[in-house]
Amino acid sequence: MKALVFDNTLKLDNNYPIPEPKDGEVLIKTKMVGICNTDYEITKGYMDYKGILGHEFVGVVEKVGKGVSKDLLKKRVVGEINLACEDCSYCHKNLQRHCPNRSTLGIYKKDGCFCEYFTLPQQNVIVVPDCIDDISATLVEPLAAAYEIIEQIHIKPDSKVAILGDGKLGLCVSLVFNALNIDYVHIGKHEEKLQITKNLGAKTKLLEELKETDLASFDIVVEATGSVNGFEKSASLVKPRGILVLKSTIAAKEGLNLASIVVNEITIIGSRCGQFKPVLRLLEKGRIDVKPLVSGIYNVDDFESAFKKNQDKGTLKVLVQF
Repeated sequence: MKALVFDNTLKLDNNYPIPEPKDGEVLIKTKMVGICNTDYEITKGYMDYKGILGHEFVGVVEKVGKGVSKDLLKKRVVGEINLACEDCSYCHKNLQRHCPNRSTLGIYKKDGCFCEYFTLPQQNVIVVPDCIDDISATLVEPLAAAYEIIEQIHIKPDSKVAILGDGKLGLCVSLVFNALNIDYVHIGKHEEKLQITKNLGAKTKLLEELKETDLASFDIVVEATGSVNGFEKSASLVKPRGILVLKSTIAAKEGLNLASIVVNEITIIGSRCGQFKPVLRLLEKGRIDVKPLVSGIYNVDDFESAFKKNQDKGTLKVLVQF
């Protein structure tokens, strides 16, 4: 089978062996995969991962392992990316995403979905309703990461909320907040990206337009910039005893000013992966339109162009077809 493999270099292997589903697993035939910034970071050494990339997908169940219902055969599915042990204290609390023994699809100890066929445990796959197209289904994973915020904090009807960052992640949060009728302002650097939020009827503001009166004025701020400056700016916008939600990973080892966090007694919430089913319900009801996020769709044979496009300034989501 064709597989996009990283082993110090990124290459398309046309003769990679098709995996066999183990007990409790399904074999999935890939239809479409999204390129995530994590995929790019892996090619730069992140997680020291070697193997098949990819964790955002939609596919069709082609084969089931022992103990798996045959009702799943030929079903179109998406899948949660964390493969848990199901036998630890976190798993027993339904916190499989934090299982200390987990592997992660295309990121850690588990071949990903940038290939024609791959396997996942039955409990990780969710059937996609027929009314949801492949493009929307492929973006369920990043949308679920955005929805995770709703799992973690209660946003009151009168809460003053801001999203800082107008990249892919910030826009996914915007789409989810809009679908849930949350009142928020989306702050970013790029008018053309903020236009996606503006087209939803939501409020936007350019970073350069922020005023002194905006500082310490928001009950909840979602940071989705991925930068030290973005973190510090986000913190400066939160009211005393407000909440700062960190959606991007910031790997700075020094130079991070946390004084305002202490002085203003701000609560920081780290927010990572989310559940798929709530997002699928929103997509099924037509509450989210992902099409404005898609910057290009490529065939897997043209993966080099796809990854190059993913790094272009202004690019949002790039998808790859199999």
